[in-house]
Amino acid sequence: MGWLWAIIVGLVLGLIAKAILPGKQQIPLWLTVIFGMIGSVLGNAVATWIGVNDTKGIDWTRHVLQLIGAVVVVGVGDMIWASLRGTRQRT
Repeated sequence: MGWLWAIIVGLVLGLIAKAILPGKQQIPLWLTVIFGMIGSVLGNAVATWIGVNDTKGIDWTRHVLQLIGAVVVVGVGDMIWASLRGTRQRT
């Protein structure tokens, strides 16, 4: 059941990250999910490092850190994906 939740959270965070980032991202949906999962793990690591990973009630700080991690990973991952595919848009 843990993997299912990881995939669902990765999908949600990846899609929100794509919506936050300006422009159109060129990564496919499966890569969005993976990047969202990586961003979630990164956000959890930062939350643990600063000591806010387990609080009473809803862990808003941890969730915000997960979203920030997903935005960073999706943004960087999209740039790498575009450069590898040779479809980088020039602005």
